[in-house]
Amino acid sequence: MLERIRACLPSLAPAEQRVAKLVLNDPRVFASLPVGELAEMAHVSKPTVVRFCRSVGYDGLVDFKLKLAGSVSEGVPFIHRSVDMDDKTGDVMVKVIDNTVAAFLKYRNDAGVGAIERAVTVLAATHETGRRVEFYGVGNSGIVAQDAQHKFFRLGVNTISYSDGHMQVMAASMLRAGDCVLVISNSGRTRDLMDACDIAQRKGATVIVLTASGSPLAVAGNIHLAADHPEGYDRYSPMVSRLLHLMVIDILATCVALRIGGARLQPLLQDIKDNLRSKRYT
Repeated sequence: MLERIRACLPSLAPAEQRVAKLVLNDPRVFASLPVGELAEMAHVSKPTVVRFCRSVGYDGLVDFKLKLAGSVSEGVPFIHRSVDMDDKTGDVMVKVIDNTVAAFLKYRNDAGVGAIERAVTVLAATHETGRRVEFYGVGNSGIVAQDAQHKFFRLGVNTISYSDGHMQVMAASMLRAGDCVLVISNSGRTRDLMDACDIAQRKGATVIVLTASGSPLAVAGNIHLAADHPEGYDRYSPMVSRLLHLMVIDILATCVALRIGGARLQPLLQDIKDNLRSKRYT
């Protein structure tokens, strides 16, 4: 929300810019004060405060302050960053969905296509040569690694996932040139994953890292897929970050499937579907 206000700042009228700067200077105070005090602090009229809220895309001051309070709240540890202790179920639902959608849209607008393209090229080339694609992650990211393995093995890719640090080190030790590893981490600071990256690169494998920018892991691989969301890895359970990682995996799998081509994939997928039919109730 604060990023949206910063982006809108140059296009606002001078009086509305003063209100915007008041918000950016101390959003918590802004969310708690009545309109009269806000107008006085920004040296504008009360209607100008309301106009500013509408100029940046909200229904009015009440709607703006409600969402502002949610966006800057410290939240409930290990639950969700924007949720407050006294939120009702409906409030929680709206906040969790809004936070997730906003993160997805921000990723769509900010993501570098070049890194995705390079990762897809490596993954597709690894599949063509029949070499290994391995997915590493621990904790929540280990579950994402399993999801990635599930998506890629259905494309006929020679793949496996590991969520145990010792297994990752052993598996990385057996890689060689032409293999590929995709390492997933919310914090980008897990020692086991860093060790596995170093070993995989020494063995000649291409290492793709899906993690936060500025983390040690971000510079440990050959290709960095940035997935940035302000979710403190030491305080909050990575909810939205995990969903971002799953979305990136979906993008990679879809692009690789297109590279492989429908003529090759359709018979394989149809065979899988036919063989699973007996596992379902009619």
